[in-house]
Amino acid sequence: MASSYAQDGDSAGTFLGHPKGLFVLFFAEMWERFSYYGMRALLIFYLTQHWLYSDGEASVIYGAYTALVYITPVIGGYLADRWLGQRKAVLYGAVLLTFGHFLMGFEGDGGQDAASLNIFWLALAFIIVGSGFLKANISVIVGQLYPRTDVRRDGAYTIFYMGINLGAALGSILCGYLGQTYGWSYGFGAAGFGMLLGLIVFVIFKPLLLGRGESSDPAKLSSTVMGIKFEWLLYLSGLVAVAIVWWLVQNQSVVGSLLGVAGGILVLYVLGTAVIKLPAEDRDRIFAAMFLILGSILFWALFEQAGSSLNLFTDRHVDRGGVPASVFQSINAIYIVLLAPLFAGLWTWLGRKGMEPSTPVKFGLAMMQLGLGFLVLKWGAEAVGMENATPVIFIFLIYLFHTTGELCLSPVGLSAMNRLAPAHMASLIMGTWFFASATGNFAAGLIASATGSENASGEGAGKELVMSVYGTIGLYAIGFGILVVVVSPLIKKLMHLDTLRDDSALEGAAEIGEPAAAGVHPTNRS
Repeated sequence: MASSYAQDGDSAGTFLGHPKGLFVLFFAEMWERFSYYGMRALLIFYLTQHWLYSDGEASVIYGAYTALVYITPVIGGYLADRWLGQRKAVLYGAVLLTFGHFLMGFEGDGGQDAASLNIFWLALAFIIVGSGFLKANISVIVGQLYPRTDVRRDGAYTIFYMGINLGAALGSILCGYLGQTYGWSYGFGAAGFGMLLGLIVFVIFKPLLLGRGESSDPAKLSSTVMGIKFEWLLYLSGLVAVAIVWWLVQNQSVVGSLLGVAGGILVLYVLGTAVIKLPAEDRDRIFAAMFLILGSILFWALFEQAGSSLNLFTDRHVDRGGVPASVFQSINAIYIVLLAPLFAGLWTWLGRKGMEPSTPVKFGLAMMQLGLGFLVLKWGAEAVGMENATPVIFIFLIYLFHTTGELCLSPVGLSAMNRLAPAHMASLIMGTWFFASATGNFAAGLIASATGSENASGEGAGKELVMSVYGTIGLYAIGFGILVVVVSPLIKKLMHLDTLRDDSALEGAAEIGEPAAAGVHPTNRS
């Protein structure tokens, strides 16, 4: 198998030492992230300034939307693995995404016009389900371009990851600028054209993918069920999912309830499986993984203020020099591109000297940096007076601390999930990790709603309230981080790192996490 992969790659030619198909995926994912983060940078403003939702209402809608974006890849990944294949799933997801982004351009007259609002909800539903089909599968095709032992794999994921963050940065800058300067339809339209461009490239250059990502059961896809080709039934199921998500995104409390119930069942199932079926050391590792997973919920709940409450604060209370607030959403992606290689090198250098912090310590450090970012912004706002605009340098500082915190938790956590889970539970544990991200995103909306005493014109004592909330969550984050560091020896002991063994199945699962271990594949960007 390894030799056939290599021969296919050689026959198709390479670019910069990698199969040309990698750059097809790079380009498609770059434009998908361009469209997603471009729209995301504008969404909270669109909700408050165009649809005239209060800050609190808009934040909850935003939280439900981002939570659903993290849940649907579970479905898209399952359908691709079981029947559809990754390539067709990505193609279908790209079509849904393109349609959804262009629907966002139909803004109507604003206010609470029911007909226009329904088009808006439908646009969000198409984007959510499209992300589910695409996000779960495009990175899988990257891995399929290389044999498992190919030394180029880490480099390939690094290149792919740079495309993710390049798209996120460019989308926030361009779509944010157009949307807040010339009108919503220009910003959302740019996001739609970006996604369309990615779709066209993916279709035209399909041969460069070397046949990777095709269905594992093409006969089943070609069969008929009730007179309908099974493949088309799968596509219809995607449209049914759009209808369900269209209803869910309008009923945010239901999303919260589903997350709570499903999350509770998932945690109990994982823990029950660990206690009943696993030997002692594997059981302990699952306990350690669950501790990290639950801790990540708090991290993402605070980190994801970036797109909601922090975005609004930047718009209303920061001396931006005339730059649209949504453009500042690009800072995190730019920092990641600049800092991820430094963190990868730092962990390697410390590891060689026997000084690398354990995974739980890194989690604790991540929480402390996250909390410090909120406190730095609060101190900056207080230093110039609540009645004055906050200097923009403090926005750059909060994003800096939050990004360094992200690089201590997100790639490290992804790697830890692959290391700690027994081979037969690897997908379940990884699914639980991403489910935690969804829960954190929904909780982020609830936290942001607590800052929402202002109306869209910026009237009221909102700045004081936002800084009060940020001060509180900043202290809690630092306190929780210190607690994690204190208990880290116990968590590390539960990980039983000294007795971890490789086998072929575990090795295959671990390779999925290799880029993460190198600090190059944070989950919130994948």
